[in-house]
Amino acid sequence: MTSKAPCPQGESLQVFKGTFIHATHTSPMETLTPLILGVNRTGKIVFIENVDKEEELSQAWHFQKKNIRVLREREEFFIPGLVDTHIHASQYPNMGTCLDLPLLEWLVRYTFPVESKFKDPKFTEDVYTKLVKRTLRNGTTTACYFATIHTDSTLKLCSIIDNLGQRAFVGKVCMDLNDLFPEYKEKLCESVVETKRFVAELTGREYPLVKPIVTPRFVPSCSSELMQQLGSYASSEGLHIQSHISESRAEVELVKSLFPECKNYTDVYDRHSLLNDKTIMAHGVYLSNDELKVFQKKGAAISHCPNSNISLGSGLFDVRNALHHQVKIGLGTDVSGGYSPSVLNAMRAAIDVTKILGFQSSNYERLTYQEIFRLATLGGSQALGLDNVTGNFEVGKDFDAILVNTNVPNSPFDVFTDDTQEDIFQKFLNLGDDRNMVEVYVAGKKVVPFPNA
Repeated sequence: MTSKAPCPQGESLQVFKGTFIHATHTSPMETLTPLILGVNRTGKIVFIENVDKEEELSQAWHFQKKNIRVLREREEFFIPGLVDTHIHASQYPNMGTCLDLPLLEWLVRYTFPVESKFKDPKFTEDVYTKLVKRTLRNGTTTACYFATIHTDSTLKLCSIIDNLGQRAFVGKVCMDLNDLFPEYKEKLCESVVETKRFVAELTGREYPLVKPIVTPRFVPSCSSELMQQLGSYASSEGLHIQSHISESRAEVELVKSLFPECKNYTDVYDRHSLLNDKTIMAHGVYLSNDELKVFQKKGAAISHCPNSNISLGSGLFDVRNALHHQVKIGLGTDVSGGYSPSVLNAMRAAIDVTKILGFQSSNYERLTYQEIFRLATLGGSQALGLDNVTGNFEVGKDFDAILVNTNVPNSPFDVFTDDTQEDIFQKFLNLGDDRNMVEVYVAGKKVVPFPNA
């Protein structure tokens, strides 16, 4: 346990005492109890110590015992905020529907039409407000969003995120090719110019927690020229990059036909300067070992979206193999290819996928629920390059956290006398929902319940 040197003048603190469950680089899950944790006015954790240090800490940091928030034993515990590394904000209206087609047909029949609606400001504000509130209620303190090709509506999404207090990367989608749905695309020069305008305007607003991310939709919707210009721009400005890769077999074959000179899907992005240590690619279901080696060498990350991969019939991503190749992995909901906005659901789907892969090979090393918990928290922050800021409870990091209460009215699960802390956590992981997430904090600010709700 460690703490920062206290400020001699003292400062306003939030102090919590109870059970904290998190992951570290060396342990997929640690249950820390009983501990006392302090958060300063800028939202950073300044100490996390055993409770026997309470008197010493109160004198050093000038807080009174009556101001300590004491969690109810067994009923309440903190976990780090959940990290959604891949979600399509613009597809939220379709969430829970339209899951009867494979990827490419699904895009044409359902996805491009709904994304086209975001040129309407009223529609934009209504959908994005509901989406961000929904994800926050489900404990998503950090999200990596795809928006649409519309710059102004994407900026509106950023404004809503900032107002509601979530941490996010937001991307204006870029696509200058769309033979299957020609009315939903941009001209090459327009896509690049508008991306630069989006980045400039968002940067100028100085939102503390909302950052831009360069977003070519995926190879089949982008010309080589567009990808090259976006790659060069992202590199020159030090921007993060997101896209899709190897989601379905049909998509992989299409990319192969479009870029026959490239060794594989990964090589297409690499040749266009879109694969580096600030890149996160969604899916990766059909990446070869050679491609995973490139990901590791470049420092690029993968967002595992198990709900979507199953719902659209895309395939099963082998997380264990990617981890063996030392590739950074986070979890994504991939709304609306995934039918749930909850990272808890993504964790459960990831557990199902690793079990199914285990059925197929008797010596397969299935992921444990603890490892999947790490993917949803610290792993996601690593994938997004934020692990020095958030992802677990360490001194110097922002306090992004969920207060879990297992004894709320109409809780979806029950706790019994003989249940251990680990039993209780597993019940929350497998059965819990937003009703149990009674408070959500981002950078020390309580964002759920919503003010004036």
